[in-house]
Amino acid sequence: MHKQESFYKKAKREGFRARSAYKLLDIQNRFNIFKRAFYILDLGCAPGSWLQVAKNFAEENLTKYKDQFYHRDHYKIMGVDIKKVSPIKDIHIIRADFTKIEIQMQIDSYFDSKLDLILSDASIKKIGNKFTDHMKQIRLCNEILKLVELNLKNKGNLVIKAFQGSDFESFTKKMKQIFKFLKSYKPKSSKKKSNEIYLVGLSKL
Repeated sequence: MHKQESFYKKAKREGFRARSAYKLLDIQNRFNIFKRAFYILDLGCAPGSWLQVAKNFAEENLTKYKDQFYHRDHYKIMGVDIKKVSPIKDIHIIRADFTKIEIQMQIDSYFDSKLDLILSDASIKKIGNKFTDHMKQIRLCNEILKLVELNLKNKGNLVIKAFQGSDFESFTKKMKQIFKFLKSYKPKSSKKKSNEIYLVGLSKL
């Protein structure tokens, strides 16, 4: 069976909205990004599979981290996308363009403090020209970094999708100035031929 098809069938079986859930689970297994994550923002959240994964870990964290260190008795998860996303219980989903300035008001009104984790599987609409697509995706990543710098707490984590290409290195250099650790990672469920790669920023400075 084709690898992508097997992930698709697994997602259907396990109740995830898309096979992309396994990309995030793979990243979590490798980097433990959800450790003590209670306030989570998912940018470009359609169709909602990353929100489903985030909710599972946030719920688990409520009991897992009942200690003298940073913990909360509740979680808050917000998803943003320009596409309509079907509701998920206890998650705040808004239909909006997160590159627009108004999104900051929405973030401020929902969360009462800085965020533990920001996720972005957002992608530009590809036209098939690798160079153009790469440049547009890096531009989108730079917009996301603005939100990260404003909203992610000290020691918070970030997962962001980029496309490899000529400006990838300069973008990673920029991220290295913001995070203590920076890793690039291609999950098993990513298509082999795809130039998509995930940057995982751990412990914001």
